[in-house]
Amino acid sequence: MGELAALGMAERVRVDTGRVQNIVDELGEIAAKGLIQMALEQMALAVRTLQRVAREGDSARTVAKARRLSRLACQVGLVSLSRVADDVAHCADRQDAVALDATLARTVRVANRSLSEIWDGV
Repeated sequence: MGELAALGMAERVRVDTGRVQNIVDELGEIAAKGLIQMALEQMALAVRTLQRVAREGDSARTVAKARRLSRLACQVGLVSLSRVADDVAHCADRQDAVALDATLARTVRVANRSLSEIWDGV
């Protein structure tokens, strides 16, 4: 038997810093920080809800929850998270269980990195 290699799962994330700066410019630093914090909490909840709904096998609700997460992420400039949530919606819409499991796992990784990155930047 050959050697086993451990593969690391490091997800690169993209944050639209211009979008974040626009929020700060429009609302002021204190209000923007509060809004972004609230959005981050909503996204963390949205990821957990998306996982639960997908496990239940409800494709229509999975699509809806993934699209909601995508919109939330887009609003605060979390480009990578928005895109991977769209991928989840696409897989659920096609009822591709294998791809859905993979994109859900990726969503969790990207969400963790994205939420940490934007929080550190606020």
